[in-house]
Amino acid sequence: MENQQIHKGLFGVTVDQTAVSKVMAETNSLTYRGYPVEELCEHATFEEVAYLMWHGELPNSEQLAHFTDTERGRRGLTKEQLGLLDTFADDAHPMDVLRAGLAALGAEKDRGFADAVDAQRDHAMSLLAKIPTFIAADHRRRKGLDAVSPRANLGFSENFLYMMTGEVPAPEVVKAFDVSMILYAEHGFNASTFTCRVIASTLSDLNSAITGGIGALKGPLHGGANEAVMYMLLDIDGPDAGKAWVEDALANKKKIMGFGHRVYRSGDSRVPTMRKYLRGLAMMSDRMDLIETMDAVEGTMLDAKNIYPNVDFVAGPAYYLMGIEIDFYTPLFVMSRITGWCAHYFEQIGDNRLIRPLAAYTGPSQRRVATLNLR
Repeated sequence: MENQQIHKGLFGVTVDQTAVSKVMAETNSLTYRGYPVEELCEHATFEEVAYLMWHGELPNSEQLAHFTDTERGRRGLTKEQLGLLDTFADDAHPMDVLRAGLAALGAEKDRGFADAVDAQRDHAMSLLAKIPTFIAADHRRRKGLDAVSPRANLGFSENFLYMMTGEVPAPEVVKAFDVSMILYAEHGFNASTFTCRVIASTLSDLNSAITGGIGALKGPLHGGANEAVMYMLLDIDGPDAGKAWVEDALANKKKIMGFGHRVYRSGDSRVPTMRKYLRGLAMMSDRMDLIETMDAVEGTMLDAKNIYPNVDFVAGPAYYLMGIEIDFYTPLFVMSRITGWCAHYFEQIGDNRLIRPLAAYTGPSQRRVATLNLR
């Protein structure tokens, strides 16, 4: 064991196979089941992408109608389920509320060990439908407002934004949000997905795996980065201050959020698509100053470190321009990534082996307990 090579963070280690997604090195493109994500953003809805994740192919019109009708029919929460929100402090982080709320919802039915495939997919559909309702209700609760009931005549993204505000937003806003959902839906064996697969490998239930994924996603080195990006941008006093702010942060060895990625080396392939819709939102809201600040930060980072931004750098500001509170950005990530997590859960259960790695021990050699030291 002394000479065993250690791969900190499992860097460079291939632990299993997957057919869900892949970053194609030759095109630097993230693909879902083989489809480039940028093409899915332009030609598909989030609901179609969710179907693709769980079934391996894009749906035909009949399959899509059945999928969307089922999802829309399960959006509602009972009075008791909504009442869970009243048990949390108003300043509790939304990710903590969501994690605890989902765990409580999972306890309402004894699911035992991993269910059959049809039952797993049925449970996944309920999670996809109900999690946005829970998040929107919590968003309003913190503002002292009553929850807005979901509408079955609205698509996934349009309905969520309606539940947040009580109004149906402009189509351009809905499209930008839908694109963000597609871009965040899946990304290989990232920390939260791997957490879900580890839990699945024990043959635990889907709800437990998703709850674990939420816990992993909360961290600022993973899903929480989109929140940190927005706080960073608000700390910069406009476009003219961007370059100096970054240079000072680098000189003091502060981490610049929203930059770099372990998978991409020449830029996150999701950024150009999300940037396009972010700029549209900025023009609609007359906030091109925010874009100019971001450009200054990005340019300085590229010149100083040759590091490109990742999708969190552009998604956080997009949510900000939609009027969504910053600490709800990571729960939005959950709404999207539930599709990828469930796809990986199905895959893990379908060809399972308990995930149980080894560790190189660095503690003391075996020794005896000295009786004298215990007195």
